[in-house]
Amino acid sequence: MTPEPIPVGSSLQRLPLVTLYLTERCNSRCVTCDYWRHGRVDMSLDSVTQLLPSLRRLDTQWVLISGGEPLLNPQWREIAELLRQSGLSLWLLTSGLSLAKHARAAADLFEAITVSLDGTNPRTYAKIRGLDAFDKVCEGVRAAVAAQARVNLRVTLQRSNFTELPEFVDLARSLGVHQVSFLAVDVGNPHAFARTDDFTRDLALTAEDLPVLEQLIGRIEEEHGEAFRSRFIAEDPGKLRRIVRYFAGILGLGAFPEVRCNAPEFSAVIDAEGRVQPCFFIPGPPRQSRAQPLEGVLNGAAMAGLREDIRQQRRSECARCVCSMWRDPATFDAAEFPQVIRQPRAGAVPA
Repeated sequence: MTPEPIPVGSSLQRLPLVTLYLTERCNSRCVTCDYWRHGRVDMSLDSVTQLLPSLRRLDTQWVLISGGEPLLNPQWREIAELLRQSGLSLWLLTSGLSLAKHARAAADLFEAITVSLDGTNPRTYAKIRGLDAFDKVCEGVRAAVAAQARVNLRVTLQRSNFTELPEFVDLARSLGVHQVSFLAVDVGNPHAFARTDDFTRDLALTAEDLPVLEQLIGRIEEEHGEAFRSRFIAEDPGKLRRIVRYFAGILGLGAFPEVRCNAPEFSAVIDAEGRVQPCFFIPGPPRQSRAQPLEGVLNGAAMAGLREDIRQQRRSECARCVCSMWRDPATFDAAEFPQVIRQPRAGAVPA
């Protein structure tokens, strides 16, 4: 089915959500990512200060602080305080390795904290994340919850951990988090997550794995019905089954699930060097003037053309996207931005 047209124009006058990569560096060693191999650059407090007038003019409401591992930036707290003082709501995306140390400050500064956790035990965690740090991350999650932070877990399902799907729900309960969400590991976009080296397709599920994942989804649907109804599990069962369809598409066993996304119409990504991208997975125009304000970059011919290509489904990355987001333009002003983004298909559609 062809996605409905997105009722937007080529010019962006408002940008409710901005993602800032505070650093290219990371203290994980994930098999899915190369930031830890090559990352060197941190975003500076001065560069964020210079960005503030554009955020005001664009009526930005939420800033997602990401990376790399954002808590490695030596100025992360000063940057967060500056953004908060400017009236912006903050959302932290972190590996959690440094969260125990910074739990109180993070709870005070961020309205939402999403911790990436890809194993339910030390062995699986170390296989995917490259470190023996499962207990440390759980300690950080508990510390942030104890500090009254709104903590969510994000799980990237892949061959090494998909059989632990029900255990992730149990772990999330035991850690006391607000919500747990799932998405497929991205093996369809070779340049995602700063990847420059060859990366293995052993990350993807095999044909024999797909019915096992289907059975596990059915199991948690049966055993955790209330978790779906309360949205403790962010995705509904149908959304989880899109993950099965994604891996089937990777294997050539079926079509990829339909992608409906208008993320570049309400959000943008700014990397640690100040380059602007329309989303996580598609690079921005190669020539960007650092002297040009954010709204100038967004509404320049190159970025406007890129958004039009995305809108018209001319970008191959979009067909295989694991993290698409769609919002009804009527909800662009919603105060609870992360929660609205995480609504099921009737509202918003992140994969």
